Amino acid sequence: MLPEGARGRARVITREAAILCGRDWFEECFRQLDRDVRFDWQAADGDRVTAGALLCRMEGRARALVTAERSALNFLQTLSATATTTATYVEAARGTRTAILDTRKTLPGLRLAQKYAVRVGGGLNHRIGLYDAVLIKENHIAAAGSIHAATARARALHPGVLVETEVENFAELREALAAGVDRIMLDEFELHELSQAVAEVGGRVPLEVSGSVSLERVRAIAETGVDYISVGALTKHIRALDLSMRVELVEEG
Repeated sequence: MLPEGARGRARVITREAAILCGRDWFEECFRQLDRDVRFDWQAADGDRVTAGALLCRMEGRARALVTAERSALNFLQTLSATATTTATYVEAARGTRTAILDTRKTLPGLRLAQKYAVRVGGGLNHRIGLYDAVLIKENHIAAAGSIHAATARARALHPGVLVETEVENFAELREALAAGVDRIMLDEFELHELSQAVAEVGGRVPLEVSGSVSLERVRAIAETGVDYISVGALTKHIRALDLSMRVELVEEG
């Protein structure tokens, strides 16, 4: 057991290259136990770090360092993984007009944290919850009777809020255009269909692609000229970054 008054130092390193993200969450885990813990960061959120790089030095009460270690690393490795994955997709679409969006498929309790990490990685947030945009999907259309009816209902209930509808074919695409939605989500369209949709819409409303989006396909999708690609994998398919934290006791002077 560590003595109550013992002080310690710690070093955090990354075992793999990444985009660093999550410093505030990392620090708060320790500050919940020791308000005076000191941090000396060697990189900022959004910085690219190489394998073996020192990320942070710390000093504080040894018990606090050891107790908060796992929770703090969980935040840092998860948010860094989210930012790193996002940056990979953003890089794949670089040079096109297409922006990479996240989805609401976030880890429980980490919605705002992962949305922040997506922005750190160069992506954009789609919507935070059900309150800041209306996304009309197939079940809503079936319940309302049509895209027109669902759109009118959404406008009446939530004036001023962005209304987007998902479409699965060109008939629905044309109905969505006629209904006056703010954005159209093209679900599971083939590449040649995406190019056709872009030409038909002619910039009247932004087009978003969803469904079967992989890193291998994202460049080809972006080159069709769509405005957005939403990728659930940015937040739900991530693999945590491999980090290491070593603590040592500080000899009392």
